Amino acid sequence: MNKIVIEAMKRTEKPKRVRRDGFIPGVLSGPGLVSAQVQFKAAELNKIFEKYGTRIKLWIKTDAEEKFGFIKEIQKDPVEGKIIHISIQLVKVDQNVKLHLPIIFEGQDTLKRKFLQLHIKKPRIEVEGKVKFMPSNIVIDVSKKKFGDSITVADFDLPSQIKPIASNNEIFASIKGKNKELAEETESA
Repeated sequence: MNKIVIEAMKRTEKPKRVRRDGFIPGVLSGPGLVSAQVQFKAAELNKIFEKYGTRIKLWIKTDAEEKFGFIKEIQKDPVEGKIIHISIQLVKVDQNVKLHLPIIFEGQDTLKRKFLQLHIKKPRIEVEGKVKFMPSNIVIDVSKKKFGDSITVADFDLPSQIKPIASNNEIFASIKGKNKELAEETESA
């Protein structure tokens, strides 16, 4: 994975003024650090989010120093959808953390062709492990699942250094039929 670096400048102005000047206000927090008020270049931050998404680990460059962290919270304007504030949690690369990772279910189009439907019960999974091994999300292919199957922790391909907090039999999604009879006929054919 690429090393994502973004520059954070100290902020003394009010958030409204910062936004008007083309920046996004933010806050950095972490071990041994009182919350630091910062600002990011809006264009630079938006480019990073377009390329890598918002659930990323990144390096924050402040003055001549780089610190590692992850996006803790993004606040958006409810009308325009623009980012109005960002919170970043700074951590040590070898620090253990607990995170809720989003689950991306791929292959739903294949299920639809078989008259099946994915019923998502939990769109995130809580995991624990060292930050440097933590993925941004969990991807699972459901295209080969059959009517009545469930997606559990056993279906996730997690790095060996990352441990799920959920029990092995906890159900995150299940495969249902749009039309039970058609789904069963399609599977048997």
